[in-house]
Amino acid sequence: MGRNQPIRADRWKGRGVPTEPTSGDRALLTGVARRFYLQDQSKIEIARELGLSRFKVARLLDTARARGIVRIEILGEPQVDYRLSEELIDRLGVASAVVLRPDAEQTMQEVRRDIGVMAARELTRIVTERDVLGLPWSRTVSATVAALEQLPRVPVVQLSGALAIPDVETPVDVVRTAANLSNGTAHHFYAPLVAADADSAHMLRRQPGVADALAQVPQVTVAVVGIGGWAPGESTLYDLATARERTAMTRAGAIGEISGVFIDAGGERVDGDLADRIITLSAEQLRAIPDVIGLVLGAARVDVVRAAVKGGHVNRLVVDQPLAQALLA
Repeated sequence: MGRNQPIRADRWKGRGVPTEPTSGDRALLTGVARRFYLQDQSKIEIARELGLSRFKVARLLDTARARGIVRIEILGEPQVDYRLSEELIDRLGVASAVVLRPDAEQTMQEVRRDIGVMAARELTRIVTERDVLGLPWSRTVSATVAALEQLPRVPVVQLSGALAIPDVETPVDVVRTAANLSNGTAHHFYAPLVAADADSAHMLRRQPGVADALAQVPQVTVAVVGIGGWAPGESTLYDLATARERTAMTRAGAIGEISGVFIDAGGERVDGDLADRIITLSAEQLRAIPDVIGLVLGAARVDVVRAAVKGGHVNRLVVDQPLAQALLA
């Protein structure tokens, strides 16, 4: 129907929309709907052209939707469970949550990749040119940066040292990739995530390259971090620790770690032993970052995720469906 094609508007003046529309009624509803939804005319403009009040136009639009002449469909990501996402936000009080609905046949690596894709979209949504982005070593953080298509011009700061894991980028590579994408400054350093002992860790933190990069951490406003549980297969640090270190950290109350920051069930930091030889930001620095997106998969990590939120270490989540269900149980 053309924009200026005449419609019999006079027959609607002074009365409601009939229950069973005639062909003329349907033409009016369709014409009003086309003007509003497809031609971007305002209700006032439509009312002026058709000789109606804008309140009548509003009622006609409501009627067009009620009778199926207009159908509004919101298309989201098919892999996102929006109901669980909203429930997590309400229940945990986080700023945002994205719940991935994985396919039953997907491997852990494929689920991690998809978590990274969702996290990349969330990161793109919240980062502005006023922010400073922080990135630590993490398989899922690496997957997130690999999935990024754009970023505003922001500085990018490395938050932790690296682990030598095959087929996983170092944090230096991850920071460089993000900085190149954003045309921002990269603040990175070369150091292991786990030093040989506490004294070596202290010396590494004082080296100029490491110290200079870590000095930028207080400027970070948005960070993406991985969260691991203190159990076999739930944290790379747990799997690398000695039996004595595992026992000591468990006795100290550690239930998991956030990019190398160990926490207990109450979300408080756990120091000593293995924690003393980790090259990463401090628990206080992590808590001071305004927006921290935690990337986690697997229901086994439910306790450490609750603790991370409770302790104020993360305020946004990108998780898989089994973990979301465990968090809501």
